Amino acid sequence: MSSNWGKAYQKWKTFQNLESSLKLDLDKLKGDNKALEDAFYKELTFGTGGIRGVLGPGTNRMNIYTIRKAVNGLASYLLKNTVNVKDRGVVVAYDSRYMSQEFAVETAKVFGAYGIKTHVFDALRPTPLLSFAVRYLGTVAGIMITASHNPPEYNGLKVYNEDGGQITPDEAKEIIASIKETEDEFTVPVMEKEKLEEDELINWIGKEVDNAYLEQLILISKLDPAEHGKEKGTQIVFTPLHGTANDLVTRGLQQLNFVNVEVVKEQAKPDPEFSTVESPNPEEHQAFKLAIEQGKQTNASILLGTDPDGDRLGVAVKDKTGNYQVLTGNQLGSLLLDYILSHSDSIIRLNARMLKTVVTSELGRAIADSYGVKTIDTLTGFKYIGEKIRQFDSTGETFIFGYEESYGYLISSFARDKDAVQAAMMACEMAYYWEKQGKTLIEALDVLYEKHGYYLEGMSSLTLKGKEGSDQIAAIMDGIRQNPLTEIADFQVEKAEDYLTSERVLHGNLHVKETIGLPKENMLKFVLEKNCWVCLRPSGTEPKIKCYYGVCGESPEDSKQKLASIKETMDKMIDQLIYAK
Repeated sequence: MSSNWGKAYQKWKTFQNLESSLKLDLDKLKGDNKALEDAFYKELTFGTGGIRGVLGPGTNRMNIYTIRKAVNGLASYLLKNTVNVKDRGVVVAYDSRYMSQEFAVETAKVFGAYGIKTHVFDALRPTPLLSFAVRYLGTVAGIMITASHNPPEYNGLKVYNEDGGQITPDEAKEIIASIKETEDEFTVPVMEKEKLEEDELINWIGKEVDNAYLEQLILISKLDPAEHGKEKGTQIVFTPLHGTANDLVTRGLQQLNFVNVEVVKEQAKPDPEFSTVESPNPEEHQAFKLAIEQGKQTNASILLGTDPDGDRLGVAVKDKTGNYQVLTGNQLGSLLLDYILSHSDSIIRLNARMLKTVVTSELGRAIADSYGVKTIDTLTGFKYIGEKIRQFDSTGETFIFGYEESYGYLISSFARDKDAVQAAMMACEMAYYWEKQGKTLIEALDVLYEKHGYYLEGMSSLTLKGKEGSDQIAAIMDGIRQNPLTEIADFQVEKAEDYLTSERVLHGNLHVKETIGLPKENMLKFVLEKNCWVCLRPSGTEPKIKCYYGVCGESPEDSKQKLASIKETMDKMIDQLIYAK
């Protein structure tokens, strides 16, 4: 047994008061050294704003002890770095996953031991409401118990700062350092739930925050206020994919008087198994199977799908043949951006800023340019968009829209994370607008392509599980850094950007280097000739490496050929690097 993980395993195995269900699960792993190593070879670490992992016993698993250790470190950090912590408190929300409610209560039990009040929602709520609640209640931080669209065996904890945005990299570093000061997860102080309630250190939140959020939601509409009260006959089918967004999305659409909204019955109720889908991810077309069946029955114009914690939105609309086409995140983002800018005052647009990530379609930049709106790129992850919005509060710049290719959108900054509720309402309003013009959203998208170019994007994702997989992912990135690419699929590399070193190399002159003015991240991007690009990025929360591609062709066919060629080249390259040893 390796001493690297064996000591941690022995510590858990011999702990007398180990929670009973975790003890049973640990006993089942006895003798399975590979499974034990994966459970104990490291501690869950902060990725994109928190921790996320497979449920079960172990330091590399999500359980009450990893939750307690993380919250203990956060409590210590907050007491050192923010003011009036105990009075302002922390707000906690949770989704439909296994152990979500239990983890929310465990969070309050740790904060309670420090005399910090915790506001906990009385039932599951979506992530954007948690972001809003931080700002509405004026708390020092927020915590969302969720694993987003990961498989059922996962759960996680996302931390939000007092602005309502995901914690920044600098904040994360300090929190991680604080967590490391807690050497023993089994000795974290906790206050029992009954004592929390007795001492009023836990406040159960009802509908007050929901109602305040909905008051803000109606204000994002671009319709004439006189039109709000008119019945809108657009046929809509919505699936919350067994998650949290059902109530707020349907109530939001009711506020705008959409009268033909149907919810997919089989997926309306929360279900930690997500039993009707292979994956509760609206990025994947299989998630729309039941919505498409229902849409065909009702002749729906638009289908909506939100992920379990309600921060990502997928949309499907009818094409010319009458079949439903699931829009990519880039396509929906481009449509929303054009609709918002075309319905915004020209005076507002002068100082407006559109935010997107470095792996999001360049079509967004082309659209923003056409309206005289400046585009700002951020690193991948909506926390960077939230951080930029916070900077605008002091610079006086106006946030007008933010999005990323992975189905995350934000229209108004009353929330500071991607918001599928806002996006769902705006998507339906947009569909209603184009319907009145005699166009589907597919036809509206074609107008954008004809005007700005046939932009097309793709993404390959490779999952390599366990310690061995993490090592392989590191080897892929190292291999490409050691052998810089000068050509990809017969396209010359014009710029090579390494976000880990913050260095951009201009290939027209190998001696010319520029500094990338963004935080450091393990990511490589290659800007190619003819409006093409490739980006490699290991996931911060999953054992994956993602390869993003973007092209702009002279026609849809030209774009498809270019994209296929680049994808094939990169897939072969990654395979060679995996099996090189």
